[in-house]
Amino acid sequence: MFTIIGGDGKEYGPVTVEQIRGWIAAGRANLQTKAKALGSDEWRALADYAEFAPGGPPVITPTFVPPPAFIGGDAPATAAGPQVAAGSVGARIGAAFINAVLYFVSMIPGSMLMSAQLLRSGITAESLLRGERPDLSALGPGVALAWAGLLVAMSLQVLLLSLRGQNLGKLIVGLRVVRASDGAPAGFVHAALLRFVLPVALLFLLNLLPGLGFLFFLVDFCFIFGEQHRCLHDLIAGTRVVKA
Repeated sequence: MFTIIGGDGKEYGPVTVEQIRGWIAAGRANLQTKAKALGSDEWRALADYAEFAPGGPPVITPTFVPPPAFIGGDAPATAAGPQVAAGSVGARIGAAFINAVLYFVSMIPGSMLMSAQLLRSGITAESLLRGERPDLSALGPGVALAWAGLLVAMSLQVLLLSLRGQNLGKLIVGLRVVRASDGAPAGFVHAALLRFVLPVALLFLLNLLPGLGFLFFLVDFCFIFGEQHRCLHDLIAGTRVVKA
């Protein structure tokens, strides 16, 4: 029995020699993959063990059947190890809710300033019903502060996505964004620019036409229920969401 280190840096096992040979045959591991024998603390390359060395004792390997953790829309395997389990739809919705709370909270100071300005300006529901035209110029600082708070929150998300492949919501629920092709870290271009900044910019532009922004958001979200469980912005960015 052996424990190996997968391409995501995590430990998998203990597993049998036959199962590891199956992973090697399927390209999910190779002879340089680090492993340790059961009861040992020494990590060595698989090639250093007689069971896997070229010319070693033959083992009849049955047709490879992936472990349960591989099934159900998981990330593609890397050449160095097993796959990483895909993030559940429920966890991803929870992460999106946390992010929405972050954006809401970031705009509270600006909203409070706007409310104070409205009160000082004497604008009330009664005055609006009487047809009075309020002077909204005093709301400028509050509007600017609200947008500044939102920009700070979004900048934080870009930083987290670039460095960790996680926004605040995914960090809390234990998810991360990786490249769909090989499970590698998505980085700034895929995780932040293509997956976050571009869709948000499209959403703001489409909101110039009533209802179009909401339609884009709805279509984007509905893609999560597809066979691959990847939102539209994941398909655009070439990414997928997996368990951290």
